[in-house]
Amino acid sequence: MKILIKNGTLVNENSLLKADLLIEDEFITGIYPQGAPEQTYNKVVDATGKHILPGLIDDQVHFREPGLTHKGDLFTESKAAVAGGITSFMEMPNTVPSAVTQELLEQKYVRASEVSLANYSFYMGTTNRNIDEVVKANPNTICGIKIFMGSSTGDMLVDDPSALQAIFRDSKLLVAVHCEDDPMIKANLSAFKTRYSGGILPHHHADIRSREACLKSSAFAVELASKYNTRLHILHISTRDELALFSNKIPFSEKRITAEACIHHLFFSDKDYATKGNLIKWNPAVKTEADREALIEAVNNNTIDVIATDHAPHTLEEKSRPYENCPSGGPLVQHALPALLHMCREGKFTLEKIVEKTAHLPAEMFAVDRRGYLRKGYYADVVVVDLNQTTQVEKNNLLYKCGWSPFEGMELQGKVLHTFVNGNHVFNQGEINQTVRGKRLLFHRI
Repeated sequence: MKILIKNGTLVNENSLLKADLLIEDEFITGIYPQGAPEQTYNKVVDATGKHILPGLIDDQVHFREPGLTHKGDLFTESKAAVAGGITSFMEMPNTVPSAVTQELLEQKYVRASEVSLANYSFYMGTTNRNIDEVVKANPNTICGIKIFMGSSTGDMLVDDPSALQAIFRDSKLLVAVHCEDDPMIKANLSAFKTRYSGGILPHHHADIRSREACLKSSAFAVELASKYNTRLHILHISTRDELALFSNKIPFSEKRITAEACIHHLFFSDKDYATKGNLIKWNPAVKTEADREALIEAVNNNTIDVIATDHAPHTLEEKSRPYENCPSGGPLVQHALPALLHMCREGKFTLEKIVEKTAHLPAEMFAVDRRGYLRKGYYADVVVVDLNQTTQVEKNNLLYKCGWSPFEGMELQGKVLHTFVNGNHVFNQGEINQTVRGKRLLFHRI
């Protein structure tokens, strides 16, 4: 197959370039600023007035399979992802059962090979007792190790100091952590139950899962990583307080400790609890407008290295429960890129910065094999967007299995028109080729 995407503007490696892009089978085989040579193509996509981006690599999703498939599954959520321009994802281990053994982890890879429309990788999960399984992880076939240093599903809270030290000391892979101090959160929750006997409200979430709880846990993770020279990545930073833990003074390639921001912490603030309620209840919590502005600035000044979604769907019935019985998390993959394009039109990010934080640096951070850039010889994971069209977020066009979105009712300035995964035209102006299957991500670490 030869596919030509012509007359578009490539957003790649901190530059904008008007060019044609040629895809042959799985790979990008040509970039032609003066126009592609005249020949026969199987398909031509006219991108006049549009922008061509490398496919997004989302380093934090929860697609809920196995065991929680009433909320989402690898097929439905990968379908939503490609519609949103996300061509590769890295999925978290807190499923049922949790992916805390090599056998359970490989079962997820087998299932993804059968049903996922996007490329995929899965984190190895940690507990207080599974260090023997963790050290077996293959650096070239598994994206990383995940530690919940804050309350989590089942047995996945790692709070034993000796277990934490062993993971930080012995892991050969990047260690990704969810940082919130569990004892502090429990104490806050107990106090709020006493103070608000009539029921805790959604806006209290930011005080219960407080900035102090985030900072204490993140600082501890940085301390451990510094002690053992661990390759540490702290997920979903939510406060301006934590930003002092990270550096923008050294090149990314030399960083041993990196940070991530998520769409919801960049887009929403505590003022949105009044209208969104539990729909924006995440862990860590959405915090103040000052925190949101600090995170946006940290993305732009490279204190924060990547942007992800933390896509974590729950049913609308679950999210409609009173605060204490309502799970945290929400669906995001279909609307992450439109939300970022909207913020671009507002002047908060440039297109180049969006591509850097969602494609280039995730690929560099995890040493992903031949993805994350528009380069000859790289896999043809490609997205075409139109900044002049809008994305209407309505219930009837949601692809999430859970059937709702925190963006519902909004008009986002920017639209995904086409998505290619390994050269396959999987999303074409609203139409999805559901026969496409993504590939297992590989990593060149050793």
